[in-house]
Amino acid sequence: MNVSKRRLLIGRMYHESNFLPSFRTDGSWFNEHRDAAVLQEASGSSSTLGGIYKKAKALGYEMIGAVDIAAPPSALVDDDYYAAIRAAFVERAKRRNFDAIALDLHGAMGTGAIPDADGDLLAALREAVGPDIPIGVGLDLHAHMTPKMLSSAQIVIACKENPHSDTVECGERVVELLDELLSGQLHPVSTLARVPMILMGNAETNAGPLQELHALARALAAKYPQVRDVSLYNVMRLMDDVDMGQSVVVLSDGPLPAAAQIAEKIAGEFWRRREEFRDDLLTIDQALELAAHPTKALPVTLGDMGDRVTAGAPGDGVYILQAALKRPGLRGAIPITDATAVAKAKAAGIGVPITLEVGGTMTSMFEPMTIRARVRNLSNGVFTMAGPFHGGERSDMGETAVLDLENGLVLLVTSRPAYSLDPQAFESQGIAIGAQDFVVVKSGHHFKLNFAGLVEPLLVATPGIGYPFPGYHPGTRGRFYPEHDVGEPAIKALSFTHQGKRTI
Repeated sequence: MNVSKRRLLIGRMYHESNFLPSFRTDGSWFNEHRDAAVLQEASGSSSTLGGIYKKAKALGYEMIGAVDIAAPPSALVDDDYYAAIRAAFVERAKRRNFDAIALDLHGAMGTGAIPDADGDLLAALREAVGPDIPIGVGLDLHAHMTPKMLSSAQIVIACKENPHSDTVECGERVVELLDELLSGQLHPVSTLARVPMILMGNAETNAGPLQELHALARALAAKYPQVRDVSLYNVMRLMDDVDMGQSVVVLSDGPLPAAAQIAEKIAGEFWRRREEFRDDLLTIDQALELAAHPTKALPVTLGDMGDRVTAGAPGDGVYILQAALKRPGLRGAIPITDATAVAKAKAAGIGVPITLEVGGTMTSMFEPMTIRARVRNLSNGVFTMAGPFHGGERSDMGETAVLDLENGLVLLVTSRPAYSLDPQAFESQGIAIGAQDFVVVKSGHHFKLNFAGLVEPLLVATPGIGYPFPGYHPGTRGRFYPEHDVGEPAIKALSFTHQGKRTI
């Protein structure tokens, strides 16, 4: 078949689900596109979906949009909503008017009934298209890797960097590998090794043990031309499923005995170095002291680790606000999720002073606090992310109010958990980053990409359900170190070989 005539069905299902909140994430939380609108969204996105689009276009593929849903991390997804999305994907897949499928999935999406929604979707798509149509997937490196994913898709790889600066490259690589498969140049076999442990911290790839483990992966892969990818998965710590842990997947061209050795060696290194994965976080007071006496001519940004929206927490904590109010004259911007407070501000109107409670409405361990403020701005909370992480994508904070407090603080109060990891969450609402002494973000890593050059980043220890602390996991499925006694794990690799006519 002429490559220019090849057709690629593309889509995305991107959500990282935290099982601790009692509510569910329904369709109103998602940006959703279907059919031709998927292509339009992908064309301007610095995501894995954007990379899929970019490379497929460069290779001359005709693309068909399927379904695209994406939302900030939050609670488990509503079962009925997911069922509708799965049905929409399957309906389009059953048309079989394409040569391959390329998807951007997070890999850690769950619903109330289905802890592995990504694997469930891939299995449904495989059933819909049969064994012969290749499926390629680009995952977040915080995916919960499961056998269902690897038995359903021929190409399963992850981005390699945290913060995720290589999502576009991940999507491009998915298409490159699918193209090789369609051309008969690749016969994919995936080999998985897993160790039952989570990373308690120190999880960035630009330094420390993860940097060294990725370097080891590259060095081992370089010895074998058959190895086409080695992906390391640092499982999302706030989900609950069987076989949670650190996973290593080696993608090879045909069976390769060394693939199991590579996967097992790297998995073993995770276990051997398990105590190195700890964070050294500042206290709130330490961080605010640095904001008051900065070492650089930049605001400091406080990564609110316990209440991280990027880990699925609601973002309704007020601990940093309470501490900042004890430091008169310190200028700072603080996001808080509180739909009730937004409604009260909207009822009062711009320019009106109000007294109201904020925070503590969604996280059971939090309490609200009463503030006096003046309503500066009201909006629908929609903005376009500057990136590079998810740059060019629409983000929706829901109805939003900007409240000025008397002592120089400003609150960004949103109806939905906000992607405050991007400066446009603030700037779009009239809050100038450069005018602050500090800015709070509900993020632990990705804000360092999107705020680069604008702030001095700090990570702060705070309460909440966005960070693992001893005894944090009341789940019934997952068992992993250090939350559980798992003994000395036996690490044994498994291989997944597809039998369709295009692969061995």
